[in-house]
Parts: sequence; structure tokens; C-alpha cells
Amino acid sequence: MNNPFLDATVVGMVHLSALPGAPGYDGDRAAVRERALADARALSAGGVDAVLVENFGDAPFYPDDVPKHVVAEMTALVGAVRDVTDLPVGVNVLRNDAEAALSVAAATGASAIRVNVHAGARVTDQGVVEARAHETMRLRERLDCDVAVLADVAVKHSTPLGEEDVVAATHDVVDRGLADAVVVSGAGTGRAIHADQLSTVAEATADGVPTFVGSGVTRETAPGILTVADGAIVGTALKSGDDPAGPVDEDRVRALMNAVEN
Repeated sequence: MNNPFLDATVVGMVHLSALPGAPGYDGDRAAVRERALADARALSAGGVDAVLVENFGDAPFYPDDVPKHVVAEMTALVGAVRDVTDLPVGVNVLRNDAEAALSVAAATGASAIRVNVHAGARVTDQGVVEARAHETMRLRERLDCDVAVLADVAVKHSTPLGEEDVVAATHDVVDRGLADAVVVSGAGTGRAIHADQLSTVAEATADGVPTFVGSGVTRETAPGILTVADGAIVGTALKSGDDPAGPVDEDRVRALMNAVEN
């Protein structure tokens, strides 16, 4: 697949504030939009290669099927983000609504989606989340859209149902799930990936399928990580005060990009 998102070295996170209907929503839809656009502008000005929009503030998350109003809100917000940046834009609908993410991406012209559980099953705080690769990839065909699927291996904030086999899980995601890229993360948001796990996944990934690190990347660790991984999805390290729910700090974005590029 010839998709610009797959060529990104650093993907910056637009963590949406709580959307209408979520417990944390403060009643100001315009403020949610302006915060998302401010973060997207800061990421773009700071030099990232792509942005990923995620309904981060919507905890507790629906396991695999968000309500229609969430799809509508995210479609409006992703479309607005695309209007303020020329960068490739991706979509992640938490916890694991790949159908919604793909629908939003197709409707807005976004380039990619992230799917937390694309193959297999994981135990999460939402219960057991099961993969639906068969539905996701067929929906992409029906929608006739060039949207890349980035799929997690051993996704953060989860544990396996049985003994973990990262190599087999990687092959399942790519060879059987037909994902276009693999994401490997630490145990939770902002948590670093173990070097041996990153190496194992990168070595197990098929030729031409990028490996992204999905958590814990900082200005200090990014250069070394990117000698193994093809790209990194960065959120916490680009936020004021290292608060994943905080605003993007353009100076932090520039500092990380300078470290990567130099």
C-alpha cells in the first residue's frame, strides 16, 4: 500500500477531550474542537510527520461498539483537524471500534486507523476484547478506501488470555489479519517498551510492513528506538508537564524532532 501515514517517522497524538455523552464531558463542544485544533496545529508546526486523533477523554471506554453520536462527533473533529494540517491524519476509536474508526477515516479522507485488538483477544478493563480483523478488512474493501490499518501486538492496558507468544501474535496480525503496520507498546500510556520486545516484533514483522512504537517514546529515547522501529506514536512526551491529557507543547515537539533528525 502506498500510504503516506506508513512513511511517518513520528506520529503526534491529538488526544480529544471527553466528548458529549462521556462522564468527563464539560458541556462545551466548541472547547473540545478548539483544543483538538490547537494540538494539531502545534504538532504540525513542531515538525511531526503525521497526527493520530483518538477519543482519549472518553473513559470508561466502550469495548468494541461506540454509540452513533461518538462516531458523529469524531467525524466532525477529524474533518476539522484535516482542514488545519496538510499532514496525514489517522483515527483511533477507543477501545476497539475499528468499524467506527474506518468509517470516520473514509468519510473524512483520513489516511489510517489504529486497531488495538486486530487479531486474537486480550483481557482489558473493558473485559475480554476480541478481534474482528475479518470484518475490518472486508469493510475497507466495501468502502473502497485507501486507509492503512495499524494493528497492535500485545496492546497496552491489557494482558493475554494465556501464555504470551509475541512472534506468533505478530504473524497473526500481519499474515492472517493483513494489517499494513504493527504497533508495539509498553504496559500503559507513557510506559516505555522493553528493548527486547521491540526487537522481537521488528524481526518478526514481514518485509515492507512498518513497526511503530506506541508508548513511552521521549526526546531522549527516540533516536535509539528509531534505529530499530520504523516509526513512533508519541503523546505524553509532547504534552505540557508530561500530562497525557494536557495540551501539546510546540517547544517539546520541536525538541523531540530535533533529537530525531540530528
